[in-house]
Amino acid sequence: MTDVTSLQGHGGDHAVAVAAAHGVDTLFTLSGAHVFPMYDGAVKAEPPMRILDVRHEQTAVFAAEAVGKLTRVPGLAVLTAGPGVTNGVSAVTQAQFSGSPLVVVGGRAPENRWGTGSLQELDHPPLLATVTKSARTVARVGEIAGAVGEAFTLAGSSHRGPTFLDVPMDQFFDQATVDLPAVGPRQRLEADPDALARVGKLLAEAARPLLVLGTDVWADGAEEAALRFVEETGVPVVTNGMGRGVVPGGHPLLVTKARSKAFGTADLVVVVGTPLDFRLGYGVFGGKDGAPQAQVVHLADSPGQVSGHAELAASASGDLTSVLDGVQAALEAQPHRPDWSTWLGDLQAGVAAAVERDSALLRSEADPIHPARIYGELVPRLADDSVVIGDGGDFVSFAGKFVEPRRPGGWLDPGPYGCLGAGLGAAIAARLARPSAQVVLLLGDGAAGMSLMDVDTLVRHDLPVVMVCGNNSAWGLEKGPMQMLYGYDVAADLAPQTRYDQVVTALGGGGETVTDPAQIGPALDRAFAAGTPYLVNVITDVDAAYPRATFGV
Repeated sequence: MTDVTSLQGHGGDHAVAVAAAHGVDTLFTLSGAHVFPMYDGAVKAEPPMRILDVRHEQTAVFAAEAVGKLTRVPGLAVLTAGPGVTNGVSAVTQAQFSGSPLVVVGGRAPENRWGTGSLQELDHPPLLATVTKSARTVARVGEIAGAVGEAFTLAGSSHRGPTFLDVPMDQFFDQATVDLPAVGPRQRLEADPDALARVGKLLAEAARPLLVLGTDVWADGAEEAALRFVEETGVPVVTNGMGRGVVPGGHPLLVTKARSKAFGTADLVVVVGTPLDFRLGYGVFGGKDGAPQAQVVHLADSPGQVSGHAELAASASGDLTSVLDGVQAALEAQPHRPDWSTWLGDLQAGVAAAVERDSALLRSEADPIHPARIYGELVPRLADDSVVIGDGGDFVSFAGKFVEPRRPGGWLDPGPYGCLGAGLGAAIAARLARPSAQVVLLLGDGAAGMSLMDVDTLVRHDLPVVMVCGNNSAWGLEKGPMQMLYGYDVAADLAPQTRYDQVVTALGGGGETVTDPAQIGPALDRAFAAGTPYLVNVITDVDAAYPRATFGV
C-alpha cells in the first residue's frame, strides 16, 4: 500500500497523477479543448506522461484497449466532449466484450452552463452505461482523483473491462488540493474447493478430455499455471484469443489444428477463461463420428463469467492460477490416474494430417495469389517474440489457422465483438508495449479502409510497424455467404486492386503491391528491414475464401 499524498493543482493534474500511480505511462487522445487540463497535467507531471495523439478517436481507444491487453495494466484514453466520446463507443464496446482493462476519461460541457446549449453538450454516461463496468459524471474538482482511482481499480479487477467517467470542463480547469487515493494490490477471488474437486474427479473419469484456454488465462496472469497444468497432466489443449501462445506453437499437446475432431469426439471439454459463445459452438461439444455429447466444465475468473446458457457438468470461478492449480491437485489426488495416450495420439495424427494438407496451400503458386501463400511466407519470418495483430474477416481467418504464437501475449484480435478498424490502434499499442519485438498487422482490405489514416500517427510518433494487406477487392466474409444464401451478392465489392501501399507512402511510410507469389517473401523482408511503417499490399484471389461450415449468420 502506497502512502497517502496530497496534490495541489487543477483537475487534470489530479487525474494524471492517479493514472500514473496505477502504472499508466501513455495517454491516448485526439485534441479537444474540453480535456486540455489532462494534457497540461501530463506535460507537467514528474516524469511527464507520454501524450500520443491520433487521427480518429476510435484509434485512441483501440490503442488504450490493446495496451491493457498486452500489459495487463488498464490503458487510458482521453476523449473530448460530444463526438469525441461517441466516436470511441465501438472501441469501448470491444473492450467490454473482450474483458480488456481500460479507463476512458471524457470531457463534458461546463456544469455552470449545463442546459443552455453550450458546445457539444451531451450527457454521455447513459450512452456508455450498457457497455462499461461503470459510467459516471464527476461533478466537482475535488472528487476527480477519487473517481479516477475507483475507475482504474474497477477496470483492472476480475472480470476486467472498461470504465468511463466524464468531467465538466469548468471543474477540470478548477483548482483544488486533494489527497491522492492509495493504490493497493489487486484483490484475488478464491474458488470453491468443492467445485475444484468436482472438476478434478470429472477429469480423472474422462477418456477423451480436452482443455480450452482463452483470453482471460493471459489477462489473469495464469499463463504459467496453464502451461504447467497441460504439461504435468498431459491433457490435449486448444487455444483461442489471447490464450494463443500460452502453449507454444508446435507443442505436442497443442491440438488446435485438429480442433474439429477434438471438439467433435471429446467426452469432456474444460473451457478456461473464455465465454461459451459462437466461437465455441455455444458450449455444445461431441456428437461427431458416433461419439456422445461431451460433458462441459466452465472455469472463469469471476462468477459472472460462468455460462448461464450451456448445460454444465461443473464450474468454478476465481483467480485462474489458483483455479488451475486447484484442479490439478484434485486430479492428482484421485485414486485412478487416467491414460490419455491413445486419445492424444489420435489428435496428434489429426494435427499431422492438417499440416500435410495445409502445406500445399502455403506453397501455392496460384495466380491470382491464394491468401494462404502469404502465411507460408510470413510464418517462417516471425520471431518468437513477435506480436501479430489481426484486423479483418476472411483474410485474418487464415491467420487464425496458420499462425501459432510461440509465446503468450503475442496475439491480438478484435475478440467476440468482431469490430473492424481496431488494427492501427493495436499496432500503436504493441510498438509502445514491446519496443524491441516484431509488430505485424494483418489487414483485410475492408479493415484497411477503416483505419489507414492513422498510419500518420505511426509516422509522427516514429512507430515502425509491418502491415500486410490481403487485398481481394471485396468484403470476403460477406460476399461468399450471401452468394450461398441468395445466389448473388450486393454491397460486397470494393474497387479492384486498390493501392493501399500508396496511401501509406503518402502518409510518410513505405510499401509496395505484390501480384506474384514468388515476390511475397522478398517484399516482407523489405518491410521488416524498413524501420518505418511499411505496407505489403498483396492482391489475392477473391474466390479463395476461407472454408466455413456455416454462413456466419
